[in-house]
Amino acid sequence: MSHTIYVKNMVCPRCIQAVTQTFAELHEPPLTVALGEVSVQNLPSEAVNTQLNTALNQLGFELLSPGKTALIAQIKSLIIDQVHYQTAPLRINLSTYLAEQLHQDYSHLSRLFSSTEGITIEKYLTAQKIERVKELLTYEEQTLSEIAHQLNYSSIAHLSAQFKKETGMTPTAFRKQKKHDRKTLDQVGNT
Repeated sequence: MSHTIYVKNMVCPRCIQAVTQTFAELHEPPLTVALGEVSVQNLPSEAVNTQLNTALNQLGFELLSPGKTALIAQIKSLIIDQVHYQTAPLRINLSTYLAEQLHQDYSHLSRLFSSTEGITIEKYLTAQKIERVKELLTYEEQTLSEIAHQLNYSSIAHLSAQFKKETGMTPTAFRKQKKHDRKTLDQVGNT
């Protein structure tokens, strides 16, 4: 039987590598590692758990105890994965996707997220999408139309309006800037 350990601040493939390596170095090789969670055969002893926590903290991660904090981290990880790492847009509503993935009622997830984070899941999703738009604009490899399609916006106008509302400038003005103001993924949505 496997057990899941939740890890805060895992936001990219390099995070997965770092966490995998940390577990392996402490002779606790994981079965699988995904954004925000590590699957292990046996739960680590208290002493190993302390060592894991110390080693992960030095890398900017944090072990989470099961409960509300872990659930919030899972919601964030699922959204980050969808916005930043999936090539195909979701075929179902985000609310349905989160409820299915976390085996929880969406209204419960939504209330918990809002009360803990101070913003709604939808606002967090929007902040992640805007940060992804900034990243894609910085690369200058795709047109605004291609970016809008990739991030499942209904139109360029919708993307542009949301971008301007969130950043105070149009996507075109952002692209023309010399210095692009961007956040790390774990900072997105923090006020």
